[in-house]
Amino acid sequence: MIIEPKIRGFLCTTSHPVGCDASVQEQIDYVKAKGAIPKGPKKAFIIGSSTGFGLSSRIAAAFGCGAGTLGLAFERPPEKGRTASPGWYQTRSFEAKAHKAGLWAKSINGDAFSDSIKAEAVALLKELGPVDLVVYSVAAPRRTDPKTGTVYKSVLKPIGHSYTNKTLDFNTGAVTTITLDQATQEEVDHTTGVMGGEDWEMWIDLLQKEGLLAPGAISMAYSYIGPKVTQPVYRNGTIGTAKNHLEATARKLDERLKKTGGRAFISVNKALVTQASSAIPFMPLYISLLYKVMKAKGIHEGCGEQMDRLFRTKLYSGNAVPLDPENRIRMDDWELRDDVQNEVDVLWQTVATENGAVQSDIAGYRGDFHRLYGFGYKGVDYAADVPDSVIGE
Repeated sequence: MIIEPKIRGFLCTTSHPVGCDASVQEQIDYVKAKGAIPKGPKKAFIIGSSTGFGLSSRIAAAFGCGAGTLGLAFERPPEKGRTASPGWYQTRSFEAKAHKAGLWAKSINGDAFSDSIKAEAVALLKELGPVDLVVYSVAAPRRTDPKTGTVYKSVLKPIGHSYTNKTLDFNTGAVTTITLDQATQEEVDHTTGVMGGEDWEMWIDLLQKEGLLAPGAISMAYSYIGPKVTQPVYRNGTIGTAKNHLEATARKLDERLKKTGGRAFISVNKALVTQASSAIPFMPLYISLLYKVMKAKGIHEGCGEQMDRLFRTKLYSGNAVPLDPENRIRMDDWELRDDVQNEVDVLWQTVATENGAVQSDIAGYRGDFHRLYGFGYKGVDYAADVPDSVIGE
């Protein structure tokens, strides 16, 4: 099969297994070039490990710190005539490369919210032994509460009012306006049910009960704050309410883990092109402008560079972990610099369809979007026929 990108809106329905392998190798090479992180974890559990920050965290733990890793993600396997999701290929690639490097690495493909998958994870973690790092990086549109059976569905809406602003169709380059209606209280509650900290806490409860958290273990989840222009729909909207719950959970877990010498942290990360951010109105335009500014200043980072910096200079530097007044690690420190945001604000006011290619880095955004699915990597022959054995049929 010759595999080409087939894009529908903010999704790509194909992925390239050779390109996905190249994406994993690229991140591994970056981490290894930076050298070992001697004070890092030796056994890590990554919940949401197949793409984005979760995958990059797993790579940093394994190839920067020499950690054995268990990864958990919910990805679509290949079917006859259809490629798998990129996370499926990236997980396969990571495991192969970790094993070649002599590292313990196993993965589970399933619903992190379910009791059955939690039991499967416990069984594998008993092979690995108590972990000293647990990363919670789950991005899902819905969650079934295993205790009550309630199905929660997340939405992206402002709270208390509708919101109108510019948006970008990154496929066509069209800059238009979009209005999002305000959320109902039920939608707010549902979004928190999916994206808040309840499931993270359930995992920590279970790992402690089973004796699978090593003394001094660190657990970490990821959040985002962002600029003023996205705050009405993000930080002050339904997702922001869920993130507030996640951050409150981190503070609760931190007090608990401190009793055994451990910690729980929230890392507030930089805006990047991910499968999740591509679906958020206003974010593609903001990210395209942000990329233009940060690249010009030489401070742009992708997921791999950012997670390497998190591990190397914040979590495992040998010094106290630097925190903001809300006890969060700030990996968005370069994004939210005044000089960066002032320039983004100016560009936002004047960007339009006609000047978007100049005012923004839409080409960079589009390239990163394709790379999420394994397209656009140097050294990959995208005109070549990909064997069924590589596709995984």
